Amino acid sequence: MGQSNTVRILDGNTFVVCEDTGDIEATPSEPTGLFSIDTRFLSTWVLTVNGERLNSLSYDDLQYFESRFFLVPGMATHYVDAKLSIIRERAVGGSFREQLTILNHDEKPVELEVRMDAASDFADLFQVKDEILNKKGEIYTEVEPDRLRLGYRRGNFQRETIISSSMAARYDSKGFAYTVHLEPNEQWEAAIDVQTQAVGPGGRDLRFGLRVHGTERLALQHDLEQWIADAPKVNSQHGRVASTYRRSLIDLAALRFSPLSLGGATLPAAGLPWFMTMFGRDSILTCLQTLPFTPQLSKTTLRILASLQGSRFDDFRDEDPGRILHEMRYGETAAFEEQPHSPYYGSVDATPLFVVLLDEYERWTGDVALVKELEQESRAALRWIDNYADLVGNGYIWYERRNTETGLENQCWKDSWDSISYSDGTLPPFPRATCEVQGYAYDAKIRAARMAREFWDDPEFADQLEREAAELKARFNRDWWVDDGEYYALALDPDGRQCDILSSNIGHLLWSGIVEPERAEKIAQHLVGPRLFTGWGVRTLAEGEARYNPIGYHNGTIWPFDNSFIAWGLRRYGFAEEAATIASGILDAATYFDGRLPEAFGGYPRELTKFPVEYPTACSPQAWSTGTPLLLLRTMLGLEPHEGHLAVEPRLPVGMGRIEVLDIPGRWGRMDAFARGRLDLDNLAD
Repeated sequence: MGQSNTVRILDGNTFVVCEDTGDIEATPSEPTGLFSIDTRFLSTWVLTVNGERLNSLSYDDLQYFESRFFLVPGMATHYVDAKLSIIRERAVGGSFREQLTILNHDEKPVELEVRMDAASDFADLFQVKDEILNKKGEIYTEVEPDRLRLGYRRGNFQRETIISSSMAARYDSKGFAYTVHLEPNEQWEAAIDVQTQAVGPGGRDLRFGLRVHGTERLALQHDLEQWIADAPKVNSQHGRVASTYRRSLIDLAALRFSPLSLGGATLPAAGLPWFMTMFGRDSILTCLQTLPFTPQLSKTTLRILASLQGSRFDDFRDEDPGRILHEMRYGETAAFEEQPHSPYYGSVDATPLFVVLLDEYERWTGDVALVKELEQESRAALRWIDNYADLVGNGYIWYERRNTETGLENQCWKDSWDSISYSDGTLPPFPRATCEVQGYAYDAKIRAARMAREFWDDPEFADQLEREAAELKARFNRDWWVDDGEYYALALDPDGRQCDILSSNIGHLLWSGIVEPERAEKIAQHLVGPRLFTGWGVRTLAEGEARYNPIGYHNGTIWPFDNSFIAWGLRRYGFAEEAATIASGILDAATYFDGRLPEAFGGYPRELTKFPVEYPTACSPQAWSTGTPLLLLRTMLGLEPHEGHLAVEPRLPVGMGRIEVLDIPGRWGRMDAFARGRLDLDNLAD
C-alpha cells in the first residue's frame, strides 16, 4: 500500500495508519496498523458486509486524533446507486475506538452479515522499519463471550489488544461478526473499543495514569481547544502564514506524549511513523523553535532529559556521564537489548544543546528556579564536552560509536551513512567532528557563563567558560575555514583533514555565534547563492558536490527545520533580507503541503519544478518541521527577550503584507507584535 492512499491519525505515540477505506492489512515492512509505545497492536482490521470488501467514497481527517470514512459495497456508478452506506468514525487517545454505522437506502428490508477480521503480529517498530519480523515469544488469542483478546508474551514483556463491542457480536479467533436486520431507511450502529495494554506486574497497564491513556474523544477535543487558546494568536494579510501557523499548533498538540514512569508530563515526539518517541536532539530543537509560543514544552523536556542524563560508561548504549540521551524506545527489541535504545546516547549535539535550551528558556520566561534546579545537570553536560567528547585531544567534540553492531555511525543530525564526505565523495575515517556541533559547544559555554554568573553564584566558573569559548572560537576559525571556497568545512577527520564540501551546516554556525564577523557576509552569500538555495529553501549539500543528489536524504534535499535555524542565524548577524528570503521560500513550500511541512523535500530548483517535490519516505508530521513556521515567524518579526522586555524588530517581505502576533508569553506577561512587509526580495536577488 503506497503512502498516497493512507490515512493517519495520532495522539502522542499512539497512531493508526490505514487505507482510505479504514482497513488495515499490514505487511512486516509497512508502517500500517495501530501502534503504541513502539509496538503494532493491530496488523489486520478489515471490514466486510456480506463477505464483500467496501469501497471509499470519501474520508475526512476531522482532527489529528479522529477520522471518518464514507463507504459503499461495490462501486457506485451513474447507473446503479448503492443501496447501503457505511460510515466508520474512529479516534485514538491512548487506545482506539471505532463507531460503525450502516444505513439502508433500499425500499426493502435487508439481512446483513457484518464482519471485522482482526489480528496482530505485535511487531516492534524497529522490526517494521528494518523489514524483519522475527518474533521470539508466543502470540496467543483468547476468545471470550464478550471480547477478543490478542496477546504476545516473551518473558516479562507482554502486550495485549482487547477488542469489545457495544452490540452483541460473535467472537472467534480471527475477528468478530454481527447479524444485522435493517428495515427500509433504518440504520444500525455499533461502538467498537480496542484497548492496547502494556502489561506490567499484577496485570496492570504500565501507562496507567498518563495523560493520553484511555483519554476520551471529547477530552481530547477540549485539550486541543485549550492548547490553541493558550498559544499566541496570529493574524496575517497573507492567509498562508496564519493557516500554516494553526496547522503547526495542531500538529504540535498531536505529537505530545507522556514517557513511561515520568509523571504524565508531555514533550514532543519526533515524527510519524518511525520516530514517535523521545529524541534528545529533536525535542530540544523543537523546543527552541516553539519557545515564544509554547514555553511549557521546554520546561518538561529539560526536566525529562535531565532525569535520564548519562551517569556511567556503557559501550552498548554509547553512554558517558553527563551525556544527554539520543533516543528512548519501549518496544521488544529495546527491552531485550537487541537494540540499545533503552535509552541510547549516540548523539553528540544533544548535550551542548541541552545547556543552550536551558539558558534560552530562562531568557524568555524568567524561570530562575529551573536554572538553579538543573545546575548540576548543566555542569555535568559541560564536563562531558571537555572530558569525554574530545576523543582526539584537540579541543573539539568528536564521535565514534563504541557499539559497532547497532549503534549509530554518524552521531550528528545528518546521521545517514554517507552524509559526511570529502569533496571527492569518499568517506572519512572515524572519529569525526562536524562543524555545527563545535558551534553548539561554543554557544553552550557562553550561555552557561551567563547562568553561572547570574544564578549559580560562581563568577570564577563563568570567567573560565568565557575563556574556553574564546579559545574555541579562535581555534575553530583557524582549522575549519576552507580558504579557496571561503566557507567552513563540514567536518574534520582524525588527522585534521577537512571534509571540504559546502553544506547547509554553515548556517547553524551563524546561529551559534562562532563565526567571525568578517566572514559572516561570505557565509550569507553562500546560503542564498544558487548552489545551496533553490528558491524553496537551502539544500543540505550544495549542487556540484560529488555526493549531491536532490533527493538524497542528507545530500541535497531541503529540510525545513534546518532552514529555520539558518534563517535565525542570518538574522543574528544582521542579514535580515537573506533570512526573509529563506523564510519566504519555506512558507511558500508549506502551502503545497497544506501547511504541514514534511521532514524533507526535494532539492530541485524552483524554476525547474514549479512546486516542491516530495521526498518519498519523509516523516509527517515531524516535530522540528512543525516547529519551523514558528521559528520563522520569530525571525522575521525580530522577537528577542531583552532586559526583561520583548524586543520587536520586524523585517518582512513585501508580499506578506501585515502580520500580528498577539499575546506572546514571557517574563513580561503577554505582549503583542505587529509587522508590515517592506523588504523587496526581488532586488536582493538581483
